[in-house]
Amino acid sequence: MSRKHASTPLLEICIDDIAGLDAAVTGGADRIELCSALGSGGLTPSRGFMAAAALAPIPVYALIRPRAGGFLYSEAEVSVMEADVAAAREAGLAGVVIGATTADGTLDRHAIRRLIGAAEGLDLTLHRAIDVVSDMDAALDLAIELGFSRVLTSGGARHAEEGIDIIARLVERSAGTISIMPGGGVRPENAARFLAIPGVTELHASCSRADVGTERLVELGFSSEMPRRTDAEIVRKLKTEISARGG
Repeated sequence: MSRKHASTPLLEICIDDIAGLDAAVTGGADRIELCSALGSGGLTPSRGFMAAAALAPIPVYALIRPRAGGFLYSEAEVSVMEADVAAAREAGLAGVVIGATTADGTLDRHAIRRLIGAAEGLDLTLHRAIDVVSDMDAALDLAIELGFSRVLTSGGARHAEEGIDIIARLVERSAGTISIMPGGGVRPENAARFLAIPGVTELHASCSRADVGTERLVELGFSSEMPRRTDAEIVRKLKTEISARGG
């Protein structure tokens, strides 16, 4: 399922509900990152959500992240993630989005190898755990060694535009052996900046807008912030920007 050598840029949309899945497909997304709780940066989707998403007409990758916060995981948490990876494989998804770090700020080779073992041949994306490591170049080298197809990164910044120089450096370092996929604040208005980096062939975005009229949910504590919903028209606009620069 890897598209790391694709000549036409690819659009991955992260979604956290069925409506978002439908909107992403309708808008022309090429791939889905399946999550729950995007307001917390994305967490592992439920087994039922995985099963439903497996019916989508485009590849679906499950984010495997058991809780909010950092990416330093206990043995028990790694075991939970192994089971979640297995659930994604059993559901028939195309891939998983994984990552883990150590206490000293490097990628956790041991934990990631365990997750790769559970994936049994599923395509692999390294998530934004790379944005919190102390040496992104070394992390990229390890991702290549471990067989990841792509790395999702904001260049170690809050928003990818702020980290664009780092993203460009990682693309150059990768030398085409792995896809560096910018993500984090990617929008139709700034897509051209990322696609202008030689070697960038994939973009990651949420294409969401505030869900107006849900203020009461926040007030009652059912949502910690204003809910957002994937918008098919924003997906379509971003896809149009990407396609205009395709090979």
